[in-house]
Amino acid sequence: MNVKILGTAAAALLIAVSCQPKKIDNEEVAEMEIVAPAEISIEKFSDSPAYLTSSLTLKKPTSTTISKAGEVDFAFDVKEYNLGEVTERTGMAANLANSDKGQHIHFILDNEPYSAHYEPEFKREMPEGTHYLVAFLSRSYHESVKNDKSFIAKKFVVGAASDDMNVDFEKPTMIYSRPKGEYSGADTENLLLDFFLLNTTLSETGNKVRATINGQEFMITDWAPYVIKGLPKGEVTVKLELLDGDGNLIPGGFNDVTRTVTLKD
Repeated sequence: MNVKILGTAAAALLIAVSCQPKKIDNEEVAEMEIVAPAEISIEKFSDSPAYLTSSLTLKKPTSTTISKAGEVDFAFDVKEYNLGEVTERTGMAANLANSDKGQHIHFILDNEPYSAHYEPEFKREMPEGTHYLVAFLSRSYHESVKNDKSFIAKKFVVGAASDDMNVDFEKPTMIYSRPKGEYSGADTENLLLDFFLLNTTLSETGNKVRATINGQEFMITDWAPYVIKGLPKGEVTVKLELLDGDGNLIPGGFNDVTRTVTLKD
């Protein structure tokens, strides 16, 4: 009985208090705003000039066996493609980071981030050992030209061979290209996601590329350029994997790549 009386009294007190007008005595009331994290998305685009007949061939070095480590002369023959010319930009491509130096060659050695070359002849330091080179034509906004003549893929041995990359350019191979480096300002809003493929196609039932961006997965079943949107400022981690139809990683030293890029204000 006492418990019931106490409970009733307490309830009455609570009601009385709740009916009193609320007072704020020069106190600042901080409103907590909960902001949901931006959702990352990727979107395929097809606004770029196709360059279906553009080609790239390697003229120098003439041999894939090089006697000793050091500076090596590289020379390419480029046909139906103008290095140094800014690519026409329409649609989604107009919003991508663009090089004012124009179209160029992406030079990728041993699956490291590419170096961009705006002239067909240049020198590169080659350490001793076995090396794998992929080079392809790139638009000024860094999208690869995708045709069966726009690239070269070669194995080099400099001095003594030392091969531990498990690369066979006759088998399905994916080469990571973009995104790369640092982005700032408006360039952070639309990042190009791009890669090159050798000896494979992509489909929903066959081989595919899995892109994991800041932990969020996307399954890519069409070889095309994509735009990444909704990224936060700071470091962004991008992982690309070439998978078979069962979702297993296809063996190969280029087929599993993780890169970090930085987005600034």
